[in-house]
Amino acid sequence: MRKLFSTIFILSLLSFASCSNKEVIHISGEIENPGNIKVVSFYEGDRKLDSVYLADGNRFKFERVATQPRLLSMRVGNNSYPLILSPGEKLSFVADMFEPEAYVVNGSDLSKALQEFAPFKRREEAVSDSLQGEFARATRDKTAEEVESLRFDFLTEYKSKLSLYTEQAVSFADKHKNLAGFYAMSTLDPEVAEQELIFYAEEISNKFLENQYVTQFKEEIGKLKKLAVGQEAPEIISFTPSNQTVKLSDFKGKYTLVDFWASWCGPCRQENPNIVKQYQRFRDKGFTVLGVSLDNNPGSWMRAIEDDKLDWTQVSDLQAWSSDLVASYRIKAIPTSYLLDPDGKILAKNLRGKELEHFLNKIFN
Repeated sequence: MRKLFSTIFILSLLSFASCSNKEVIHISGEIENPGNIKVVSFYEGDRKLDSVYLADGNRFKFERVATQPRLLSMRVGNNSYPLILSPGEKLSFVADMFEPEAYVVNGSDLSKALQEFAPFKRREEAVSDSLQGEFARATRDKTAEEVESLRFDFLTEYKSKLSLYTEQAVSFADKHKNLAGFYAMSTLDPEVAEQELIFYAEEISNKFLENQYVTQFKEEIGKLKKLAVGQEAPEIISFTPSNQTVKLSDFKGKYTLVDFWASWCGPCRQENPNIVKQYQRFRDKGFTVLGVSLDNNPGSWMRAIEDDKLDWTQVSDLQAWSSDLVASYRIKAIPTSYLLDPDGKILAKNLRGKELEHFLNKIFN
């Protein structure tokens, strides 16, 4: 449930010997009823830029050299507030920690627009946190098979609930053709809103050209698009345990599950019986599997193939995470899988457990 927002806004800081007022982002404000809160912190993505102390009257001030608008989050205790600071604007902020969500921001139209979107973001975070907590409690003391079954149910619920947030973000971006709308789209989960993100990146391809945040977003979505549903899967050329060369393109004509796994990967080994079951059910109907291992020990790899009864084609270059396939398929964790249609185009990604079974049932029945 990774958020794209947390990976794309890491930029180098700008510094100059001197500057005019138009080259400075500025915010001043007051935190009422701060309790034990002594500082206000400013982040750009996950990177902490600075912290400022609350002074007399619980007031604070933050300034930084900048030549373009900066999309920041201001953190006060456990509360986070998205702000867009434009050079030359004097933004003011007031919040009462007895009612932290009812903050007041002035001096920046873009930041006021983000305030309109803030309730949607807070609800999304609450839903995600709640579901993760429920899943942790529900899977306590369960077997691996029971955990996998529950994972499917919770993932289905997560995608369903996050689809509403996706609609809200897209609607907000349609109304706000500026950095506020961009912020809303950048918070979407690519696993839930892949097509929406790709469409939005194309829509702003010629906008915000001087903004490094947006440039990084476009680059990231460009990489995402290459592996999006509907795209042809990148070629794989690798070797079987008997050192025979195998190409993914040789599998055209069948529905093919490209399964990235390894002998040392516990979740992969737990999922293998399910893949074996689906392979036996549907192989005579045009379904097959290509196992791609991230092992670097041939003995462990071949023993796992035998122990788990993986009767389909298995390949590996035995380079583990240094394999070129890790980069071309943007693999950050395993198991990772891609289900391809007979033309070699991506139909679905990361189907496991009941998800894979249901999807194959729809195809073949």
